[in-house]
Amino acid sequence: MKRKIFVFAALAMVVAMVAFFTVHQNDTVDFSNEVKPILNKHCISCHGGVKKNGGFSILFEEEAFAKTESGSHAIIPGDADNSPFIQRLTEEDPELRMPYNAPKLEDKEIEILKKWVNQGAKWGEHWAYRLPENVEVPKSFSFSSIFGLKPSSINNNIDYFNQDKFKEKGLSFAEQADKETLLRRVYLDLIGVPPSLEEVNRFKADPRTEAYEIIVDSLLQSSQFGEKWASWWLDMARYADTKGYEKDVSRQIWTYRDWVIKAFNEDKPFDQFTIEQLAGDLLPEPTKDQLIATAFHRNTMNNDEGGTDSEEFRVAAVLDRVNTTYQVWLSTTFECVQCHSHTYDPFKFEEYYKSVAFFNNTRDEDTEGDHPKLRFYNAHEQLQVDSIKTWLAKYGNEKILKSTDLFLKSLEPKIHAHYSDQLVNAALYDTKWLGVRNGGSARLKNIQLDDKNVIYLNYWTSQIGGILEIHKDRIGGDIIGEINLPVTQGRQVIQSTISQTSGKHDLFLVLKNPNIANDQPVCMIEWLAFREPFPNNNVPGSEHMQKSLLTLVNTNPASVPIMIENPADMKRKTQIFERGNRLAPGAEVQPAVPESLNPFPKGAPNNRLGFAQWLTSKDNPLTARTLVNRVWAQLFGRGLVEPLGDMGTQSNPPIHRELLDYLALDLMHEKQWSVKSLIRDLVLSYTYKQTSTLNSENAKKDPENYY
Repeated sequence: MKRKIFVFAALAMVVAMVAFFTVHQNDTVDFSNEVKPILNKHCISCHGGVKKNGGFSILFEEEAFAKTESGSHAIIPGDADNSPFIQRLTEEDPELRMPYNAPKLEDKEIEILKKWVNQGAKWGEHWAYRLPENVEVPKSFSFSSIFGLKPSSINNNIDYFNQDKFKEKGLSFAEQADKETLLRRVYLDLIGVPPSLEEVNRFKADPRTEAYEIIVDSLLQSSQFGEKWASWWLDMARYADTKGYEKDVSRQIWTYRDWVIKAFNEDKPFDQFTIEQLAGDLLPEPTKDQLIATAFHRNTMNNDEGGTDSEEFRVAAVLDRVNTTYQVWLSTTFECVQCHSHTYDPFKFEEYYKSVAFFNNTRDEDTEGDHPKLRFYNAHEQLQVDSIKTWLAKYGNEKILKSTDLFLKSLEPKIHAHYSDQLVNAALYDTKWLGVRNGGSARLKNIQLDDKNVIYLNYWTSQIGGILEIHKDRIGGDIIGEINLPVTQGRQVIQSTISQTSGKHDLFLVLKNPNIANDQPVCMIEWLAFREPFPNNNVPGSEHMQKSLLTLVNTNPASVPIMIENPADMKRKTQIFERGNRLAPGAEVQPAVPESLNPFPKGAPNNRLGFAQWLTSKDNPLTARTLVNRVWAQLFGRGLVEPLGDMGTQSNPPIHRELLDYLALDLMHEKQWSVKSLIRDLVLSYTYKQTSTLNSENAKKDPENYY
C-alpha cells in the first residue's frame, strides 16, 4: 500500500513539475507578438525611424539598449523598476508620462512591457524575416489511414493544415460545392472564362472520381491559362501601352506582355522568371527572350514634356524600380526608407540607397525615344546581321564581336544629347535634342576614347554646308575630328573617323555653317556613339561590312524597351539623398542588401544579376511566402497575410502561418518554383472545393470568414 502511495506521489510530482515549467514557459513574453505591437502603436512615432526624441529609439536593438541623451540607458534588462522606459509609463505628471500628449497605456500593456524587461528584454525577430527548415504536416490519426485511405474532406496536405486550424477554432469544413459551381469556379480562376453549357453537361455526366482532376490538368495546359495569369502579373509590373505623365504618348511594349503569357504557359520556374525580368541582360550570352523579359522595369513612366529634367525622371524611374521590386517580390514597404529609416521594420535609411545602387547603372535616361530598345530585324536584315557577325568572328576578336552584337541589338552604348553641358550659342531644344548655332559649342564630359576612333552621329538638318568639329579638352584644343553634315530626310545616322586618342577626355562639339541665319541651329543632334573600328581595309570585305552596319543602324525596325547595363567607363556613382531629396546628395554607397534579411549569395556578382539571385535564394524568407500569399489571394479572395504588399510588423498576423510556411518551403524545394504545380495543389484541395454557402454556426465563430 505504501509503495502504491509513493508511486502516485512521484507521478503527481512529475505532473506538477511539467505543469509548472509549461506554465512558466508559456508565461514568457513574446517580443514579436506581444511587445512589438505595443511599441509600434504607442512609442515608435517619437522614438523610431523618423524621430529619436531624447536620443532614444526602439526601432533597432542596438539603438534601444544604447545610452540616451541623458547619458543613461532607458532599458535595463532584468530590472523593470529602475528602467526609465518603464518608469515613464506610470508617471502621474502628464508632462513626464509616456506616451507624451496621449492617453496612458492600458495596465495590461504596461504589465507586458514590465515582464519583458524583467525577463531580460530579449529582442525578437519578426516572423516573416526568418524561415523554418521544415514544417510538419498535422496529420491526425484516423482508421481510414490504416487502409491507405484519406479521411473525408482531405484531398491533400493543404486540407490537413486547415482541418487542424478548424479544430483549434471550433469550425468544420463546408460541404463540397455542386459540380456546376465547382466547374465554373475553376474555369474562371484558371483561364478567366466560364465553361460552355456543353462542357458543364459533360462534366456532370462524368462518373469518374478523377473527372475534376482531369479538367484541372486540361485547363493548366490551355493557352488561355497564360493569358489569365499574365493579367495578374502585368498589374504588378505596372504594364501600360503608354508612357504616363503629361503627354502619356504611346509605348510599344506588347512584346513583354506576350513574353509573360508564354512564361506562364511554359511554367517557367519562378526563380528563373524573376532573374530574367530583373537581370536578363546580364546573363551570359542573353537570348532575345531574356532581353525582352527585362522590359518588366521599363514599364516605369517616361516624361516627354518639354522643359523637364531628364535626370530627375531617370532617378524617379530608378526609385520606382527599387520600390516595385521590394513590393512585388518581398511584400515589403521599402519606399518608406527613401527619406529615413523605416518607422516599423528593421530597414535602415542607408540600406535603401545601397539597394538603389543595384538599379542605378542602366542605360535608360528618360529619353523621348525610350532607349535602349531591342530591335527586331526582318528576315533580310537579320541575314545582314548574321553576315557581319560571321565576318567579325573570322577577322576580328571577341571584344569587337560582342560590342557590335550589342550595338546592332540595341544601339548601345551611346551618349544622348541631354548629356551635353557648357552650351555656348546653343540649346537643348525641348530639353531633348542638341541644337548648336553657327560658331557655337557644347561639351561632352569625360568620354572614354581608348581604342575608339569611329563616331556614329544621329542628327537631322535641312541646311547645306554644316560642319562638326570635335575639339579635345578645350575649345581651341586639338581637333580630333571634322565631319561634314549632309542634308537629311528626317533623322539619319552617319559614320566618321576621329584621331586615335587614349584615356578619358572632355570633348567640345563646335558646329559651323556660315550660310544660315544667326538664330538657326546648324543641325539637331539626338545621340552620338564612339566605337571601336572594324578590322582595317586590308581585310577582305571590311568596307562592305562597315556599310552594311551603317545601313542596319539606319533602319527603323519594330522594337521594345529593355534594360542594358552601363559599361565600366559609364558607371554611375550612387549617393544617398538627404531626407530623400535628389538635390541634396550625401555619402556614396555601394550595392548591398538589407542586413535584416538573408545574406548576399557567395560568389554572386554585385549587380542586378546577383540581386536577383539573392531574391530567389532558398534562404530568402520572403520571396516564396510572398508568391504563395499572392496566388492564394487570387484563388480564395484574400491572402493568408493581409495586406498583400506588407509582411512587415504592421501587417495583420497570418491567419495560418504554418500553412503559409509549408507552401513556401514546398514551392522552393519540392516543386522547384513551379507556379502551375502550386496552383494545381490549391485547386485540387477540398479547401478550394467547398461550397460558399454560409453555415450559420461557422459564421458565428468566424464572422469575417477568415478560415
